[in-house]
Formats: sequence, structure tokens, C-alpha cells
Amino acid sequence: MHRIEHGGNLRRAESLFPAAPRPWIDLSTGINPHAYPVPPLPADAFSRLPEPEDLTRLKRCAAKVYGASSADHLAAAAGTQILLPLLIEARFGTFSPEGKTAAILSPTYAEHAQMAQLAGFAVRETQEVADLFTADLAIVVNPNNPDGRLIGRDELLMLGRHLAGKGGLLVVDEAFVDVLAPGASVADSVHDGLAVLRSFGKFYGLAGVRLGFAVASIPVAARLSARLGPWVIPGPTLAIGLAALSDTAWQQEMRQRLDREAGELDRLLATAGLAVAGGTSLFRYVRNERAERLFRHLGEAGILVRRFAERPDTLRIGLPRPDEWNRLEETLCSEIWHV
Repeated sequence: MHRIEHGGNLRRAESLFPAAPRPWIDLSTGINPHAYPVPPLPADAFSRLPEPEDLTRLKRCAAKVYGASSADHLAAAAGTQILLPLLIEARFGTFSPEGKTAAILSPTYAEHAQMAQLAGFAVRETQEVADLFTADLAIVVNPNNPDGRLIGRDELLMLGRHLAGKGGLLVVDEAFVDVLAPGASVADSVHDGLAVLRSFGKFYGLAGVRLGFAVASIPVAARLSARLGPWVIPGPTLAIGLAALSDTAWQQEMRQRLDREAGELDRLLATAGLAVAGGTSLFRYVRNERAERLFRHLGEAGILVRRFAERPDTLRIGLPRPDEWNRLEETLCSEIWHV
């Protein structure tokens, strides 16, 4: 199994570009650069175990934001990474499903293929939604990371019904759907053959808080919650999650701000001769025959973007923080890059 290289690895960047100026500008992660303002936390958030009602309140709030009919459809965890294997176990009953296949709409987040392979599936990657219908387990990141591809709601619901009918499972990873207007999610239509993963850290810019949810049928959500235990979410994370998920005004304003800044990034990239091939308002996907040269040009200037070994002509570029725009513009528009 090949080693997966993720964004956000500044130690690796420092080894690649030891002479790069500091501080680094990290545009490799796709995480909101405008983090939700963390409220003051009560002292007992650290000194006491969370009350069961606190987790129930968090799930009620998340259910409202995500469009689930009730909190009973949600299981919460320290990020979504741990939830995919548990969803697989709940549906297939084993981590060695003999003769079962998994199909993943690609190119996409590489950990999903690894998790399916570790669970015992014969894994294949495909660029066609139609190919997912023949699998037992199908995984779709929607909108997709890194190219922003968006599969229509009706198409996903049809796929979920088809897989459910043969005892299969569709998992839709909606890690970046928060940037879109309500209506793109399928979290309101989950059943035994369709589950949704929702990440907290990306849209709210708080990846280190480690919070994520599975939205699934009530029996599956209950099984996941039982497997995870009563104190799966730490007290500080509960307090931060409740504040952010309750703040609908911030959510609406942030979507508008991200849209504006993504447009500004598009204009800057166009000035540098770079065409945007896809993405979301949290990141742009660029295709250029000189992508590797651009990666190194930016890296030498202390700016880290995401490259892809299997697609050397592409880069993913996240949004800068307010004080980082000028440095990015100067680097992209320098004569060195345009020679």
C-alpha cells in the first residue's frame, strides 16, 4: 500500500525548501483561513467529563444544520476518519467481506481507498458514476476534493437506492458541502444503504478541534454511537462545536465571504497565466503543464500548495489569510515564474 501524502505537512515542506523564507504560507489544506472565533471555554470543560446531555445538544444542533430529521440519525466522533470503518462494519458485519468490491469516484481523498482496502474490499477507482452501481461499497466525495466535481442529488439518491436493494452501501463524504447553499446535501435522505460524512473542521477553520459526524439510519447511528462510547467528544470540542453550529449568521456571512475571496483568487491566478479547472470556494484546482515548476517556485518563496504525484500537471491552491495576499501575488507575478 503506497504512502499517502497529505496537505499541511510543513515539516516536509521545510525539508524540500530549507532556504524558504518564514513564516510559511500554507495553502495546501483547503481549510477555511478565517476560523470561527472560539468563545471563552468554561473551566469545567477541561476538568470534568462531558454530560450526556451536552452530546445530545450537539447532535441536535448538527442535525438542524445538516438537514437530518432528528439527532437520532447522527453519530459524533473525533473527525470523520474513524467513522468510515464503523459504517462499513455496521453494514457488512465484518472487516473481511469476502468477494466484496468497493468503487471510489476519483481522483479524490486517498484515505477512503486505504480504509476500504484495510476493511477487506477489492478496491477500484473510477471517474464514472455509472461504474459505482456494480460495487458493493461506493464512496463519493461531494463536492469532490481536489477538483470540486459536484454530483447531483438525484443521481446520488438513485445510486443509494440501488445499492441498498442489493445489501450494499453508498457513503457520501460531504466535507466541503458547507460552502454551498442548502440543498446539495443528501443528509436528509439517509437509510440503511446510504450514509453521509460531515466534517466540522474545514468550513469552520478549526481542524485541530477534531469533530465530525456520520448521518445514517437511526439503527446504524445508534450502533456507531455505542461503539464510540459516551465520552467520544471532549468537553472543549463540545463547547466549540455547539457555539459554531448554532451561529447561523456567521455561517451565511462566511459563505458569502469565501465566494468573494475565491473570485479574487481566480483573478490573481488568471493574471499569473493560470486557468482554474475546478475547486470549491475553499480551494482552487489548477491544471498547467508547468505545475511542478510552479510548486517549486512557490515553495522556494515559502508558499506551500498541494501537488499530486499521480497527476503532475495539477495543483490545489487554498485561500490565503488576509495578510498573505500580497506575498502570494508578488510570487505569482514575479518574472522568475514567467520566464
